[in-house]
Amino acid sequence: ALGAYFLARMYLRGDGVLEDKREAFKWFHVSAIAGDADAQAEVGFMLCEGVGVLQDEREGIRWLRKAADRGIAQAQFNLAIAYDEGDGVLEDDKEAAKWYRKAAEQGNADAQGSLGIAYLQGNGILQDYTEATKWFRKGAEQGNAAAQFMLGDLYTDGAGVPQPPCFRVRRSQAPRQDLDRE
Repeated sequence: ALGAYFLARMYLRGDGVLEDKREAFKWFHVSAIAGDADAQAEVGFMLCEGVGVLQDEREGIRWLRKAADRGIAQAQFNLAIAYDEGDGVLEDDKEAAKWYRKAAEQGNADAQGSLGIAYLQGNGILQDYTEATKWFRKGAEQGNAAAQFMLGDLYTDGAGVPQPPCFRVRRSQAPRQDLDRE
C-alpha cells in the first residue's frame, strides 16, 4: 500500500515521471483499498473535485469520512467544507463545526481559521468572540492569511480581545488618507 501511495504522489506532482492525474488516482485508489488512510483522503478529495477521475461527490465523501474517522486532519477539514457548503452531503453547520474542530485541534491552520469564523458567526456552534479569537490566533501564528486578517479585524473592532482606550476607534471613524496625492 505504501509503495502505491508514493507512486501516486509521483504521478500527481510529476516527480520523476510525467504528471498524470488519472494514473495518480489509480495508484491512490489501490493504496486506499489496501487501507492507507492518507490515500483514502486523497481519493476522497480527487473524487469530490474531479481530479484525474470523473467527479463523484458522494463517493468522495465516503472516502473522506473513512480517512477523517482515522484522524487524517486534511480529510477532516475537507469533510467540514463539504458540510459547510452542502457539497455531496446536506449542508449542516453543526457537523461542519465538529469536523473543523477535529482538524483544528490537530493543528490544521485552515481549519483553525474556519473554526474561528464558525465561532465568530455562530455557525453550528454557540457564538463566542473569545473562542473565535483563540482559533484565529492559532491559525495566524501558522501563517494563515485569512486567520491573520480576521484576527486583525477583531482587534480593530474590539471584539473578543482586550484593547487599550486609545485603540477604540472604529475604522469608519478613522481619518481617511488620500492615497492619490502626488
